Amino acid sequence: MTPTVPLFLLLLGLIGAQATFDQRMAAAMAAGLCKARPTDLVFIVDSSRSVRPSEFEQVKVFLANVINGLNVGPNATRVGVVNYASRVKNEVSMKTHRTKTALVKAVSKIEPLSTGTMTGSAIQFALNVAFSEAEGARAKSPDVSKVAIIVTDGRPQDNVKDVAQRARDAGIEIFAIGVGRVDMTTLRQMASEPLDDHVDYVESYSVIEKLTKKFQEAFCVSDLCATGDHDCQQVCISTPGSYKCACKDGFTLKDDGRTCSAPCGNAAIDAVFVIDGSKSVRPENFELVKKWINQIIDKLEVSEKNAHVGLVQYSSTVNTEFPLGRYNNKKDLKEAVKKMDYMERGTMTGMALRHTVDNVFNNARPGVQKVAIVFTDGRSQDYIGDAAKKAKELGLKMYAVGVGNALESELKQIASEPIGDHYFYTADFKAMSEIAKKLQINKCEDPCECDSLVKFQKKVEDALQALNKKYILYESMSKRIALLENKIV
Repeated sequence: MTPTVPLFLLLLGLIGAQATFDQRMAAAMAAGLCKARPTDLVFIVDSSRSVRPSEFEQVKVFLANVINGLNVGPNATRVGVVNYASRVKNEVSMKTHRTKTALVKAVSKIEPLSTGTMTGSAIQFALNVAFSEAEGARAKSPDVSKVAIIVTDGRPQDNVKDVAQRARDAGIEIFAIGVGRVDMTTLRQMASEPLDDHVDYVESYSVIEKLTKKFQEAFCVSDLCATGDHDCQQVCISTPGSYKCACKDGFTLKDDGRTCSAPCGNAAIDAVFVIDGSKSVRPENFELVKKWINQIIDKLEVSEKNAHVGLVQYSSTVNTEFPLGRYNNKKDLKEAVKKMDYMERGTMTGMALRHTVDNVFNNARPGVQKVAIVFTDGRSQDYIGDAAKKAKELGLKMYAVGVGNALESELKQIASEPIGDHYFYTADFKAMSEIAKKLQINKCEDPCECDSLVKFQKKVEDALQALNKKYILYESMSKRIALLENKIV
């Protein structure tokens, strides 16, 4: 075993006492920092026969909640509602209701159509009619946003890909919300880029109201630097409705536009995700897991010299989805994660750990901090103790993340010391984004010091390898001398 020098803590725990969304929004409102950006907004709502009447009532409550969070008015946000099933109906026109009270009342009177699911026709109708100036929409302008929010729970009976592309090309930003057994591929075909921001999934209509805050935030233009709602590492500079990042004297803004580096750079890292793809995860939750992986990747400085990322998926078997160093930019890396197919079957966590150590980290770079992030949603069907112990003895920094029926005792067995900083658990897949916020690479306060530590570790490893070679050579020479002595005797 080659000893390694601990360099720095990675994937920190909770980042201080960061304000919640509600606190940030309240602070922005109180300070007058949150203003309505002129927006033409159209809800496109599925009321096909698969949506029960009680569920459709919950959709209307969601619409009313979003509307109540908007600054409604002729010069602010104008709202329309398109209802569809096998046919399409313009329930609320942007020219008809100009106050929240009138809009909410009109929404409450909408009745489900209860036939098929012609989502493509509904998008085309919104493009041709609901967003037309004749129905109260404003002329196309860089000062006015055009937004469509689609809510659906099934697979469309017509084509949505081409018509959604035409709508996006016309300047309409599309958010796609899927419920229950919705077809996730269809949601991605409809939504605007980046898909992570424009595609949402809920398991049932009973929890759709949880998305209300997201859309209230989307229509709030605030001084993000003043509210603290930004991700600049050092300096935040306000711009109208947005912000840009800068660096302190002596530091340089990196290509990601958020973080800063001193001339000597930052330490590198080799990180491997070890992901449970067993049947208990379920397809819709597996999509959330992939989104969670990409949230963490967003926090890394992926490049040939800095962060390398590998991905292993396991169930009853183990598969290296891609090895360390195959992708040297975030875009290609995140696309590879999105393309990962769901395995299903059993949960052989011990086998996955052994595979990761023996077949993935064997190609890691010498002198680089090595990190494994292990995710599981249930009890392992094989023994994990020996594999977890070996990984930590070889110098891997082990993080264990559990959801649902995962055993905390197994998570703690996998996690590095101090265990409280290296294992995380949540009962709900939807809360994984909060864990992603806690898992963050710890960049050194002094990047030059980081570089020095890594160089020192590399020298130590080289010296140990040289000693090992000398020992092998010495042992070989000793055997030869012994053989010669035997012949002389």
